[in-house]
Amino acid sequence: MNALTEIEQRVLWLSTAMVHHANHVRPNTSGLKVGGHQASSASMATIMTSLWFEHLRSGDRVSVKPHASPVLHAINYLIGELDESYLTTLRQLGGLQSYPSRTKDPDPVDYSTGSVGIGATAPIWGAMARRFVNTRFGPDAGEGRQYSLVGDAELDEGAVWEAILDPGVADFGEIVWIVDMNRQSLDRVVPRIAADRLERMFDAAGWQVLTAKFGRLLEELFTRPGGEHLRTRIVEMPNPEYQRLLRCDAAELRRRLPDGPEVAELIADLDDTTLLAAIRNLGGHDMDLLGETFARIDDTRPTVILAYTIKGYSLPTQGHPQNHSSLLTPAQYEDLAAQLGMDPQRPWQRFAAETDAGKLCAETRDRLTRSTITASPPPAVPTDIGRTPTGTSTTQAALGRALLDLTREAPDAAARVVTVSPDVSSTTNLAGWLNKVGVWSPTERRDWFDDDAETIMHWRERPTGQHMELGIAETNLVGLIGELGATWSRWGQPLFPIGVLYDPFVERALEPWSYGIYAGGQSILVGTPSGVTLAAEGGAHQSIKTPSIGLEQPGCVSYEPAFAIDVEWILLSCIARLGRTDGSSSYLRLSTRPVNQTLADVPADPAARERRRRQVVAGAYLLRRAAEPAVTLVGMGALMTETLVAAERLEQQGVAADVVCVTSPGKLFEAVQARRGLGEGSTWILDQAFAADRAAPMVTVLDGHPHTLSFLAGINNVPAMALGVSRFGQVGSLEDVYRHHGIDADSIVRAALDVTR
Repeated sequence: MNALTEIEQRVLWLSTAMVHHANHVRPNTSGLKVGGHQASSASMATIMTSLWFEHLRSGDRVSVKPHASPVLHAINYLIGELDESYLTTLRQLGGLQSYPSRTKDPDPVDYSTGSVGIGATAPIWGAMARRFVNTRFGPDAGEGRQYSLVGDAELDEGAVWEAILDPGVADFGEIVWIVDMNRQSLDRVVPRIAADRLERMFDAAGWQVLTAKFGRLLEELFTRPGGEHLRTRIVEMPNPEYQRLLRCDAAELRRRLPDGPEVAELIADLDDTTLLAAIRNLGGHDMDLLGETFARIDDTRPTVILAYTIKGYSLPTQGHPQNHSSLLTPAQYEDLAAQLGMDPQRPWQRFAAETDAGKLCAETRDRLTRSTITASPPPAVPTDIGRTPTGTSTTQAALGRALLDLTREAPDAAARVVTVSPDVSSTTNLAGWLNKVGVWSPTERRDWFDDDAETIMHWRERPTGQHMELGIAETNLVGLIGELGATWSRWGQPLFPIGVLYDPFVERALEPWSYGIYAGGQSILVGTPSGVTLAAEGGAHQSIKTPSIGLEQPGCVSYEPAFAIDVEWILLSCIARLGRTDGSSSYLRLSTRPVNQTLADVPADPAARERRRRQVVAGAYLLRRAAEPAVTLVGMGALMTETLVAAERLEQQGVAADVVCVTSPGKLFEAVQARRGLGEGSTWILDQAFAADRAAPMVTVLDGHPHTLSFLAGINNVPAMALGVSRFGQVGSLEDVYRHHGIDADSIVRAALDVTR
C-alpha cells in the first residue's frame, strides 16, 4: 500500500471516528441528537486526500462542502495544523463546528460553509476580490486557484447558477469546482440527476468540463470481450438501480447486473472480491485518475470536475438511500476499525514521522504553509466633511455626493472604496461616482460611447476602476461585497465595499449577506429606494420588513437617515468601521423622497454640530424641543416631514410635542439592553434623546413595520402608539399611500391626541 492510500484510509477513519465519538462516546445529558455526516464525508475522502496531499499550493483556497467538515479536520490533524484534543469536540461548545467556519474553527478554514449553495459560490467572489486587490494595490494577494468542493444536490440551489452565469465569471481561470457526484440528496437517490445536462450547462457558461467517471478497474473491464455491453449497462441504468447494486452481495450482483449473455460471460470470470470492487470503482475514488484529471485543468477559464462517487464509500452504509445522516453502530464501528487496521480504543493515531505516510504529511504541511498576514491599518476616515446641505434633496442622492466629497477630502480612504451594484447604478444615484472612479475590469476595455455627447454615465472599464457591476442577481452582489470585505484578513489589504440595491430586494439577498458577515466579511449594504414612499411603484416594490431586518442582523449596524447631513455622517462612520479586527458591517436604508434640508436644523456652533453628529451615529437626536412636552413624536427616515408637520399642528391645539429623529433602531436597542445589563455598550444616547425628566406619552412612526420602534416606549415606561406599515403596499400618490397606511400627518396627530387623553 502506497503512502497516499494509507493517508486516504486514515482520513476516512478519523472523519468517521470524530462523528462516532460525538454521538456514541461523549456524554449527552440532554438526549438531543448530535448528528454528523459519516456518509457524506466518506464520499469525499479520496478527492480531498488527492487534492491536499498532491495538488494544493499555499496560494490556493478551498471551500469544503458543509457535510465534509470532518474530512477537513482529519487532514489538518494529520499535517499538524490541529491539536488532538479537538478531535473529541465535534459539535461541542468551543470545539469543532458542525460545518467549516473560518472564524470559529481552531484549524485553518478558507471559507465558511453551511448555507447550501452560498459557500460553494464564495470562491468565485474570492477570486474577484483577490484580482481587485492585485490590480489596485499590487500583487500582495498573490496567486492561486480557488476551489469549491460541491455536493451534486447543492447544484439545485439557484444561487449556484446565478453565480456561474454572471458574465464576468468566465474571465477567472483560477476558479475550480469539484462536484461530488454521488447522486444522492438528503432523503433519496436522485432519479434523474442527468450529469450530461449539467455538463452542457457548465459548458454553455464558458467553463471547462472534466469528468472522472469510471476508475481503472472498470475501464480495464470495458476493454475485454463484452466490456462495451457492461459500459452501456452501467451508463444507461437509472441511478436508483445502480445504488441498489451497491447493497448486493456477489451472488445477488451476478443475478441483477447482466442484461444479456455478454455481461454475464464477462463477470463470470471475475472472483467475488473483484466483482464487488468493480461495481464500486468510480472515478472519484480512483487516486490515479483524479491526479490525471487535476493535471488537465485549463487555467484560462473556470473549470468544473464532475467526480463520480459513492455516498458512504467503504462504510457499511454505502449507497443506502437514507444514509445521509445515519451513524455506524458500535459494532459496525468496530468492524471498520478491523478493516482499516485501527484500534477503536486509541482512534486518534497520526503516522510515525519516519514512515512514508508521515513524511508525506510533513511535506504537505511545508508546501501549504502560508506566510503570516499582517493587516495594514485602514486609512483614516474623516467624521465630518463640513458642509451643511440646503435646499431640497434626497437621502439617496446624498450617498453619491458623500462618496464624491470623500475623494476630495480623504483620497487615501476613497481609494479603498469599491461600490457594487446589480445593474442599478444610474437609478441609485451612483452615476457621478462611477464617472469619477471608473468601472473595474481585469483588463481595459474600450468605451464605445465615450464620444457620444448625449451619454451622461460613462462606462470606462479598467483595472484601476472602483465600481463593479454584476448582473441582476442580488445574491451575487452580497456574495461579492462579503469577499471584498474579507481582504483585510485574507491578504492584509483593507477595502471599503459598498453594495447598492433596491431596498425591496434586501430580503432576497439576506441569507448570503448574513453568511458573509458570519464568515468575517465587513461591508456596507445600501437599500434604496425604500418603503411605501415608493408610492407610484406599487406593492411589489415597497419594502416593509427591512427596518427590523437591519435591527436584528448580527454583526451589523443599521441606519435610516432622514436628512442629507445624516447620510454623510453615518456613511463616514460606517466606512470607518470596515477592514479591522473589531469592525462591523452596516445597512443603510435610503429614500428617493425630496426633503427640505433646513428641517434638519443643523447647529451652527462647531461644538453643538459635533454633538449632533455623535447623536446621529449613536442612533437618535432631539430635533424639536418643547418647553414642557405633553407628547413625544418619534419619527424615522422619510416620515420626519410628516412628524414635524404633526408637531406644528399639535402645538396649535395646545399640545406641546418633543420630536425625536431616530437614525438607528438597532443602536438604540443595544443601549436599552446595556442599561438593563443584557449587553455591552454605552447608554448615553438614551439620556440625551429620551431624557427621563422629559418623558411623555409617545407616538412612533416609520415607513416600515411599526414594531421596529415600539420598544422605545419601554425606555421610560410611557404609554405609546406605534404607527407604520404592516400590509402590502398600494400604488397611488404619496399622500394617498401614506393616508392608506395611517402614517400621514393626520394619523400622527390623531394618535398623539389618543395617547395623551
